[in-house]
Amino acid sequence: MATGTAIVLSGGMLSEINAKTTHGLLRGSERFEILAVIDSNHAGKDAGEVMDGRHCNIPVYATIDEALQKVSVLPDFCIVGVATIGGVLPPSILDEIREALMHGISIINGLHDFLSERPDILKLSQANAAMLIDVRKPKRRAELHFWEGKIYQVTAPIVAVMGMDCATGKRTTARFLRDACRAKGKNAHMIYTGQTGWMQGGEYGFIFDSTLNDFISGELEHAIVSCWEETQADIIFLEGQSALRNPSGPCGPEFLISGNAKKVVLVVPIKREFYDDLPEWGRIPSVESEIALINAYGAEVVAVALNTQGATGEEIEQYKKEKEAALGIPVVAPLEEGVEGILAVLSI
Repeated sequence: MATGTAIVLSGGMLSEINAKTTHGLLRGSERFEILAVIDSNHAGKDAGEVMDGRHCNIPVYATIDEALQKVSVLPDFCIVGVATIGGVLPPSILDEIREALMHGISIINGLHDFLSERPDILKLSQANAAMLIDVRKPKRRAELHFWEGKIYQVTAPIVAVMGMDCATGKRTTARFLRDACRAKGKNAHMIYTGQTGWMQGGEYGFIFDSTLNDFISGELEHAIVSCWEETQADIIFLEGQSALRNPSGPCGPEFLISGNAKKVVLVVPIKREFYDDLPEWGRIPSVESEIALINAYGAEVVAVALNTQGATGEEIEQYKKEKEAALGIPVVAPLEEGVEGILAVLSI
């Protein structure tokens, strides 16, 4: 099991949504102790200040060499902290990976562009006794589970945290909800479904978008049932992926049907007009229509969580006021105010 100290590569994108893996690691990881972020565009700053204006005491350095001169120990791992469209490794990050390997630092890569399939990278890792861990590498058929119906035995509430688009804060909201429940003495757990969730220390879950389609439902069921049986969880949160109607990768019915989630927290990016901010991908539909679609699957949206990127404090408050009046459910901004406002509708 990979665990230890780490530096994170954000490829000059620390302030952008493409660095969401870095952002997740900065907000917390039970698997890795983050020593520094490597980002030439934001060197000399505190990583948390760049991310969301909050100090987190993790420095940003321009290069790996600079970081190694400043950190107290040689990191065990160097983590690729970006999520690019199509999962392609940027050339600049490849150069940094080579540099890390030459120092004997193992690499954690969460992109679809596998390092272990690049002969030069593989040779360099072997020469320096460093590991290449491609988190998104598909499991072998023998490791996969087919859906069996065991999900109906689970008596703990299952809550899906779904979003209106990619990179809206679904995983972060799910972690906040888990932690808030635990703070109240509840045995809460989260099922990770992406590479960052694993990097943050998720014990139960799978990598949704690298799983053979026939086995997605089964892997989801297996993760939930295993968590419930082994932990006697009081409540289980599911980390959603993409969005029900994002044309680049529609996703979500699996959580509601195969995962039997009857309650949903819907994450809404209030300043985003188009899917992935690309007009050619289509306009994001209304919150009301998304709730109606989720209802059609037999689930209930019990709260709305806001992705407030690009919004002013006044805009956030106005949106909250309007939507709470229109929808009749809690509307919260997790990064600004936490998720306490959601707990009441979860009976926590």
